[in-house]
Amino acid sequence: MTRKYQVVIAGGGAAGIAVAASLKQRQADLRIAIVEPRQTHIYQPGQTLVGRGVMTLPQLQRPTAKLLPKGVDWLEHRIAAFEPEHNAVRLDNQERLEYDQLVVALGLELNIEAIEGLAETLGQNGVTSNYVTELAEYTWQQVQRLGSGKAIFTQPPMPIKCAGAPQKAMYLSCDYWKKQGCLNDIRVEFHNAGAVLFGVADFVPVLESYVRDYGARLMFSSTLVRVDGPNHKAWFAQSEGGELEVEFDLLHVTPPQRAPQVVRDSVLANEAGWLEVNQNTLQHPRFANVFALGDVASAPNAKTAAAIRKQAPVVARNLLAVRQGQAINSGYSGYGACPLTVEAGKVVLAEFGYGGVLQPSFPLNPRRPRRFYWWMKTTLFPWVYWNLMLKGREWWLKHERPSGD
Repeated sequence: MTRKYQVVIAGGGAAGIAVAASLKQRQADLRIAIVEPRQTHIYQPGQTLVGRGVMTLPQLQRPTAKLLPKGVDWLEHRIAAFEPEHNAVRLDNQERLEYDQLVVALGLELNIEAIEGLAETLGQNGVTSNYVTELAEYTWQQVQRLGSGKAIFTQPPMPIKCAGAPQKAMYLSCDYWKKQGCLNDIRVEFHNAGAVLFGVADFVPVLESYVRDYGARLMFSSTLVRVDGPNHKAWFAQSEGGELEVEFDLLHVTPPQRAPQVVRDSVLANEAGWLEVNQNTLQHPRFANVFALGDVASAPNAKTAAAIRKQAPVVARNLLAVRQGQAINSGYSGYGACPLTVEAGKVVLAEFGYGGVLQPSFPLNPRRPRRFYWWMKTTLFPWVYWNLMLKGREWWLKHERPSGD
């Protein structure tokens, strides 16, 4: 069976819904199909807050059906293969969808199997991850349970979703233990596969001040490779060679991450497996009727919901320009935002674009922790997500031209 649409959107998460809404706002009669198997949509930026008891999992959930723009066909399937040479995709039920334009918004996947023993112990033995939606509540349970011992937090090699989230889990946990009066009885370590605490140097000093205040030990070039949950042991590969064995009472793991296999196996992928795009226009360099946004795209921006908020109108404008035979007229400068929750009640709002260039939205020192930003993180940003970003309401976003224009 074959169906034909003007636009097919692979993936109905934040990126897929946002770009569909943006397209419909601009051209209401577009025939659009979204391919998405999940019936429940998750506000992923809230998972760190669930891991601190600030939010609950039900607060992050909405039925997918209620979020889709009016007039968009929802196909509850998975993409089985891309056939860009034939302007088509195949679904897991063998149905074939033909398109004029394709938007790939499939997100990324957690490569839990890359760490030996992790899959068998996640969600028990004190091993948890806020990156796994169902385990964010388990994180909070374990943080409350721990009154003494050793707590380990990990960060794998880049790229990952929300690069600040691994250390946000540490800050919020330490803040809780400090307020409970037991932080001095807990040894905290942050094992980072990278060589720096945060990729944008402007924010490192303030983050390091919190690391010192919490008494945490930073372990750079240290990559988690194996876990023995029942015996509470973990092994980390060291840059100078060999492995470091560490005992733990709580282990918060950030798994390695990669593009979905259907993307990695397709001709649309770059050498690293991500959906290849021009980082400025978000158009595929070899297939002009293919665009991508969100975590799956190869653009070297921070993989955050805030990035999608800026990317969706860029893809919508450029896709419609291609449809009309016009020159592409919209550019993306790599904007991403990482609200670094350094304590419950204060946030460092890191906003930056390509090359770590700061792109602050407010005339305030962005390196300073503020209660105002905590309110934004816990209250304003979720409202913006549900009521503006996923509905294509973009009057408040600045239109940027492609670089070189």
